[in-house]
Amino acid sequence: MKTEVILTGHIVGLGAESDQVKVAAGYARNFLFPQRLAIPLTQANKKQIEVLRRRRAEREAHEFNTMSELAKGVSKLICVVKVKAGEDGKMFGAVTAGMIADELKHQFDIALDKRKIHLEHPIRALGDYDVELNLHAEVKGTLKVRVESTTPVTVAEPAPEAKVEEGKRPRTEKRGHGRHEAETAKPEKVEASAEKKPRAAKAEKPHRAAKASKPERKEKAE
Repeated sequence: MKTEVILTGHIVGLGAESDQVKVAAGYARNFLFPQRLAIPLTQANKKQIEVLRRRRAEREAHEFNTMSELAKGVSKLICVVKVKAGEDGKMFGAVTAGMIADELKHQFDIALDKRKIHLEHPIRALGDYDVELNLHAEVKGTLKVRVESTTPVTVAEPAPEAKVEEGKRPRTEKRGHGRHEAETAKPEKVEASAEKKPRAAKAEKPHRAAKASKPERKEKAE
C-alpha cells in the first residue's frame, strides 16, 4: 500500500525538501515520520511547502559553495594509496573508490562519500591517476591519486649486449686518434728528407773540382 508524503529533508534516491512523493505506508510510518524526514500530505501540511522550498534553496546554495571550495582544494592535493605488490611492480588486488575515500579522510581529514568518487574501473597498476569527483550536480573536481607499493620495486638492469657496445666505443675513438697522429707526422718526415738533399749536393762539389784540375797538370808536364 502506498501513501503520499511531503519530504522535509533530502533523501538520496527519493527527493529533497518540499517534494511530494509516494512511498510504502510501512516505510513512512516506521522510518520517515519518526526521523522527521517527511510529513503526511494533508491540506494543513501543504501550507508548509513554501517554507520547505526556501529551506531547500538555502541548503543547495550552501552545498554548491562548499563543494566549489572543496574542488579547488583537492585539485592541489596528491592522495597516496599504498598497496601490496610484487618485486616486478604487479599489484595484488585493486584500488577502489572506498579506499581513496578512506585515505582522503586519513591524510587530509576530508570526509567524502565514496559515491562521489568516479572510477570507471578499479585501479590495478602502480602510478599516478587523475580521478574525477562528482561533488555536486553542478560541481566536478579532479583528484590526483598516486598508487605506490609497500615494498621496493626492482628495476631491470640494462642488457649485457648494450654494455659490450658501449665498451667498444672508446676503442674506435682511439684508433681514429692514432690515424690522425700518423697523418700529422708525415709532413715532418718529408721536411727532414728535403733538408738532407742540399747537404749531399755540397759534398759533390769538391769531387767535381778535382776532376777539372787534372788537365791543367798534364799541360804543365808537357
